[in-house]
Amino acid sequence: MGVIRPELAAWLAPRRELMAAATCMALAGWVATWGGWFFAGLGFLGFAICAAWMLGSWRRLAFHRDIAAPGVLDIDEGEIRYYAARALGGSVALRDLAEIRLIRLDGHDNWRLKTRDGQALLIPVEARGADQLADAFTALPGVDMGRITSALAKRDGPSLRVVWTAPQPGQEKPD
Repeated sequence: MGVIRPELAAWLAPRRELMAAATCMALAGWVATWGGWFFAGLGFLGFAICAAWMLGSWRRLAFHRDIAAPGVLDIDEGEIRYYAARALGGSVALRDLAEIRLIRLDGHDNWRLKTRDGQALLIPVEARGADQLADAFTALPGVDMGRITSALAKRDGPSLRVVWTAPQPGQEKPD
């Protein structure tokens, strides 16, 4: 028998990384108060790093769903692979993506990943491993993760939302 109730443990499990980042942020703030410029700089640097970690964790949390759809998603070396149980699966390379849409079908959200040559891959948001897409999407040029997470948070509204479109060759920003 555990010390924590099962409902609370289930609620806390996906938020572990967020809580770890907040704890490290608090520790870095504490180090900043030790006195002197060295500890202040070290503490503020740690605080900034932990704040970035916490923001990324917060955004990835929006991608977390209970597994309620068939299939498994795997991301390996820049390629998104979806192995479906009942529907069609497939794979798409991140470099070939032209558009990402969030589509609601039968009351469930699905990612529609469209390539430059017109092929599309439909991945349920509730599939096992679909939360890995948060890290994969951050590698895309010009992606706005805030827009993607807000689209995921909306349960009502349009059933088709374009969340990212690849920039045209002339629109890319130089590094």
